Amino acid sequence: MFSMKDTVFTFRSGDVGGMVYVIANNIVNYIIVIATLTALGWPDYIIFGRVIPGMSIGLMAGCIYYAYMAHKLAVKEGHLNVTALPSGVSTPAMFVFLFGVITPMHYILGDPEIAWRASIAACFLGGVIEILGSFIGPWLKRNLPRAAMLGTIAGIGFIWMATQGFFDVYGDPVLGLPILVLSVMGLFGGFLFPRKISPFVVAILGGIIYALALGRIRPDISGIGPTFPNPFEVIPAMIDGFKYVAPYLAIVIPVEIYNFIETMDNVESANVAGDNYNVREAQLADGCFTVVSTLFGGCIPNTVWLGHPGLKTGKAGIAYSWISGLFLGVAGLFGLFSLLNSMVPPAVCAVTFLWCAIIMMAQGFKEVKVKHYAALVMAMVPSIADYVYTQVTGALGLMDIWAETQASGLPGFSHEISEELIHFGVMWNGVPAVKSGAIIIGLIWGAATVFIIDRNLKRAGITFAIAAVLSLFGFIHRAGIEFAYDSPFMIGYIIMAVMCLVCSLGKGKWFDAKDDFDYV
Repeated sequence: MFSMKDTVFTFRSGDVGGMVYVIANNIVNYIIVIATLTALGWPDYIIFGRVIPGMSIGLMAGCIYYAYMAHKLAVKEGHLNVTALPSGVSTPAMFVFLFGVITPMHYILGDPEIAWRASIAACFLGGVIEILGSFIGPWLKRNLPRAAMLGTIAGIGFIWMATQGFFDVYGDPVLGLPILVLSVMGLFGGFLFPRKISPFVVAILGGIIYALALGRIRPDISGIGPTFPNPFEVIPAMIDGFKYVAPYLAIVIPVEIYNFIETMDNVESANVAGDNYNVREAQLADGCFTVVSTLFGGCIPNTVWLGHPGLKTGKAGIAYSWISGLFLGVAGLFGLFSLLNSMVPPAVCAVTFLWCAIIMMAQGFKEVKVKHYAALVMAMVPSIADYVYTQVTGALGLMDIWAETQASGLPGFSHEISEELIHFGVMWNGVPAVKSGAIIIGLIWGAATVFIIDRNLKRAGITFAIAAVLSLFGFIHRAGIEFAYDSPFMIGYIIMAVMCLVCSLGKGKWFDAKDDFDYV
């Protein structure tokens, strides 16, 4: 029987990489939150006195709890080769909350104080939805094919993490390229320095020193000081904020459904890597710690992060999780994020993004049957729409051209602007439709493709029927939840469902497939 000391307090060499991954990438998210709220005109006493400390308390609690979960797993399985689940601010949910909830509320309400109250109320409701989602998470895990779940993970990892990481390295090639090649030697080549020191560790720590020598980073100690939000002041403010939230539930509910599915996918990824965590417990923890964050003033949800397989391959253990949590918690409560941001060059963050994304994609192809590769790729594709939509709307936003909800229920631009985008070769046709609920659409197509490959047309038909119901109520292909009885997507899914069910009746009679068929 292991003691707590044998598991939680055992520091492994790979924990350095785990700490860099969690700390550096959370810092990036924090800086995005700070920059966005500052641009809106929110005062420092709200940003640094409530939002950042509240987010940090929820994140710290989550990291410590996931270390505890890993300890329980190590004791249960009788070995120390356990990697804690990475936890942090949910990056996709962060962008949706910042630009789909907080920004419009700020402009409509016209008061940062009231907008903050409404924001923490929205985030609190999101945490409750995550908690409720934990009760269907295990059922989804049992009934969704592995290729569908790992495919959505691989898609998000590739389009959001791998590309951004690679491009950021080339954004500063003198700094980034040496760090990248040294990391590749250690992570994918298996090389080691004396005393089994990984080149990846040298790249991360040495990269910071190298960046300092190049003058890329300048430590900034301004803004440092203790702050601890009072929940007895935050809770009444949140209760007042509920009256402003109703119009935004159509955004909050889908993004939180995405969040508990994201957690489910990421826990499945950890299970495949060899750490058998409980899906429901992780989803409950996400929801609970999102709620905890709001009680102290935070307004962005937490989640289990992508990247567990990469951390496990890099031999991260348990200690990295609670150490990272304490580090980020102290940083948030003592105003250290401006200093931390000034000390971590983007190229270091980029390498960790790229590393974990590659491991996630490789794991997807390694762990599913070869015949299911097509399903894996189908599940990856919808995430591209989310990325393209963000890039195009962000670029046009610089010219004061903003996307809005159209009469069709889709987010996007006017018909004239959309036609112009398509005319000039921009990949835009169908992008807004796939962007809305991209991860769910990926799961649907990944699952349906597995069922078709396995010659189970009945289950494929049921999958498309479920997609039709989701379209009917606006969970996919809409800007928000509403009764979309005239949705063309719903009609398309119904037609596909009927086709699959009818063809299943003809299986072995007038509709059959070769036993030795190979689509490659």
